[in-house]
Amino acid sequence: MDFPDHIAFPKGRPLRLLQITDCHLGEYPGEELLGLNTDLSLHDVLKLVATEPADMIINTGDVSSHGHVGSYARYQQLVDSYIKLPHAWIPGNHDLPSAMDASVASGVSPKIIDAGPWQLILLNSYVPGHEYGDFTQAELDFLAQTLAASDKPALVFLHHQPQAVGSAWIDQYTVKSHQAFLALVDASPRVKAVIWGHVHQAYDKKRGHIRMLASPSTCIQFLPNSDDFALDRAMPGLRWFELHADGSFKTGVKRIEHKEYPIDFNSTGY
Repeated sequence: MDFPDHIAFPKGRPLRLLQITDCHLGEYPGEELLGLNTDLSLHDVLKLVATEPADMIINTGDVSSHGHVGSYARYQQLVDSYIKLPHAWIPGNHDLPSAMDASVASGVSPKIIDAGPWQLILLNSYVPGHEYGDFTQAELDFLAQTLAASDKPALVFLHHQPQAVGSAWIDQYTVKSHQAFLALVDASPRVKAVIWGHVHQAYDKKRGHIRMLASPSTCIQFLPNSDDFALDRAMPGLRWFELHADGSFKTGVKRIEHKEYPIDFNSTGY
């Protein structure tokens, strides 16, 4: 798998970027999460990827359920078996960043990706041993310096939600330093969207000039606007982006067509 710090902007069409997130692969093939074989659901989502023209994939974390090195190697093998695309990833709360880095032969995933007229900024909200997200001061300084160093339109990616999505049980894990983060992106007109995973659901709201976007998981889905843990019957999926040379973009969610996965919808947690 190729982890580049720049990708060529295509001629005559927008750049097509795919976000996949929250795969929760186990240490061994076929392991389940609340009854769902997460390898199988990832296979099914990757079939969607294989039918979509695309230029790059960004995974916004929780690639693994428990940070096992083998799950990261298997993830890369699965992606490459369907489509070979430039790739990047960031750690989620279930990941182990050192294991992610150790699994990548071609070098660690970049934090900044130049894509012609666009810039993609990848932030680390991982806090060792905790479910919630946060940014170190060094990470906030990196973001501030990066935003000041260019005038290209930018997308900012992280794992945890930087604002509440309306479900109390998971909104307790919002980025702790979200106020400082939001102040930085609010002040930068070049930030076109902030994109995250973690919440296992599609979310699309405007915050001033910024689209605030979350995406479905490749495995189980959380029920939106539920104060207590609950699963949704929506299918696994991905988010696509079309980035235009003039700084505009389009985005949407694509899901697996209906399939009977043996998910434990009565579960009260995982």
